[in-house]
Amino acid sequence: MSAEDIRVDHALVEAADRVAREACRGGNHTVAAAARARDGRIVTGVNAYHFTGGPCAELVVIGAAAAQGAYELDTIVAVGDRDRGVIPPCGRCRQVLFDYFPSLDVVVGSEEGLRTVPVRKLLPATYVWADHQLDAG
Repeated sequence: MSAEDIRVDHALVEAADRVAREACRGGNHTVAAAARARDGRIVTGVNAYHFTGGPCAELVVIGAAAAQGAYELDTIVAVGDRDRGVIPPCGRCRQVLFDYFPSLDVVVGSEEGLRTVPVRKLLPATYVWADHQLDAG
């Protein structure tokens, strides 16, 4: 077991996998996500597919967490339905996750197994939105 694997929040992965198995039905809900809030709670959600670009599961989790008073997230993972396992966040989600939680860890899969990486490492040459606003100090 590698040092990165030791850092994997397996309870979080299991929570997302359970939601993917139990709540994802048909083509509208195909990915589940789970995030660990700073206070230890696990918040889950599923994507809402729509041809206009409905929200990914990771974005649904951000809203669900806020609705539950969890504004600081430490780790997030997404799992595909039909036993697709852990999947990495898309480019839009990577940017949103970084903007909301720049110190967030993300569980991703690799040929060697699961590993946890900082969201910043998922975005080489990271674009920091706040740095490019006209009123930025």
